[in-house]
Amino acid sequence: MAAISCSASDLQPLLGAAANATAAAQYICGRFDAVSNKFVDTAYAVDNTYLLFSAYLVFAMQLGFAMLCAGSVRAKNTMNIMLTNVLDAATGGLFYYLFGFALAFGTPSNGFIGQHFFGLNKFPSQSFDYSYFLYQWAFAIAAAGITSGSIAERTQFVAYLIYSSFLTGFVYPIVSHWFWSADGWASPARADNLLFGSGVIDFAGSGVVHLVGGIAGLWGALIEGPRIGRFDHEGRSVGLRGHSGTLVVLGTFLLWFGWYGFNAGSFLNILKAYGESGSYYGQWSAIGRTAVTTTMAGCSAALTTLFGKRLLSGHWNLTDVCNGLLGGFAAITSGCSVVDPWAAIICGFVAAWVLMGCNKLAEKLKYDDPLEAAQLHGGCGSWGIIFTALFAKKAYVDEVYSGQPNRPYGLLMGGGGKLLAAHLVQIVVIVGFVSLTMGTLFFLLHKLKLLRISSEEEMAGMDVTSHGGLAYVYNEECNNQAMLKPGFMVSRTAPPSSAV
Repeated sequence: MAAISCSASDLQPLLGAAANATAAAQYICGRFDAVSNKFVDTAYAVDNTYLLFSAYLVFAMQLGFAMLCAGSVRAKNTMNIMLTNVLDAATGGLFYYLFGFALAFGTPSNGFIGQHFFGLNKFPSQSFDYSYFLYQWAFAIAAAGITSGSIAERTQFVAYLIYSSFLTGFVYPIVSHWFWSADGWASPARADNLLFGSGVIDFAGSGVVHLVGGIAGLWGALIEGPRIGRFDHEGRSVGLRGHSGTLVVLGTFLLWFGWYGFNAGSFLNILKAYGESGSYYGQWSAIGRTAVTTTMAGCSAALTTLFGKRLLSGHWNLTDVCNGLLGGFAAITSGCSVVDPWAAIICGFVAAWVLMGCNKLAEKLKYDDPLEAAQLHGGCGSWGIIFTALFAKKAYVDEVYSGQPNRPYGLLMGGGGKLLAAHLVQIVVIVGFVSLTMGTLFFLLHKLKLLRISSEEEMAGMDVTSHGGLAYVYNEECNNQAMLKPGFMVSRTAPPSSAV
């Protein structure tokens, strides 16, 4: 918000020829400038508070990831998967502070990698405040959390630490620089030389976050191979069901709640008018619309999955509906700010079928992903990128990405195919770059025997073999440390009947 200036020389003639007119004009302008500066301060405070609150919402998604992951794995691996989610945040925080933020947003820089703000040196600046760092860190650890779901129940703990550090400190920041930094080669915020005259409209990260995390998880799960027992000796799929539908639902709702910070918060500020000031319509309206499109996509995907799975399997499946809901959110994340709510419903509907199709393909290929993370975030994220290029509305594109007249918009909205071309480029380069970096890392970990645990550890469960005990104590005997050894099998015991 620019300060409104007052000139004493312009005001003096209006005060007449009195002897003290000059002093009066200077005094009035001095008071006016002070009030104007207070409004500027207030605008900065409002926008930073909005961004901080959005960062808190996105960070709360880590709890959602932890609960969803815990409910989706077997009880014997509960502590392991929850600890990996904690360390995604902790490890990601340190490495994003040291390297990640600088590689992503260290302007001025070239189109491929940032060059300033390592360790938040010379921070804050005119461009960025601490709230912006916190918000972007929450996004970085979300990408790492996606990957952890794909390789759950069979991965060495040291491998989690290595891949999480590499993903949040190097791979994710470079991708986010390409598409979100003002200097990025495919960013819609560039001052000139926009990719296909548009840049990539990946508003909150269907590609930058979800596709990156999904492809990283895909390579980890492919190189590790499926869990023991996931496919029988004839290659048929065997369901290894998670142990708690309650935790799955809790995690899903926490992620739903946090997604409003993820998508609507990506505007970064709220106190901005569209056109003349004093109107009821401004960026606050676009933020509200973004929350609505996010909601509609998730609801549409959940209901489509509910009835789709009923037709395909004959069951009203809780876990599938929760994953379908999240698939709708992952898909709408790219275009949430530039599409109408009716288009978001289409987005969610298609995302549900994309997820179900990817899961069928995974079974055919004997690919094992306990959280369906690669299918959900990679498959639905890719659909979301394409969806945006089809349904982005000209009026919304001009509002959200102002400053570039005649910017291309959605193909099906009459905007031509340039935006679609840019978005297809995004999918190709993300898949290629993440495959090259994360695929190589997981392959090296595999060759160094640092990736997968032994079959004995996998059968016993990682809580016992790596974390000192079970997450749940079913009876008092489980407190005996001598029994908490590899190969120990916990059995449920019914409580003795009490005398009446």
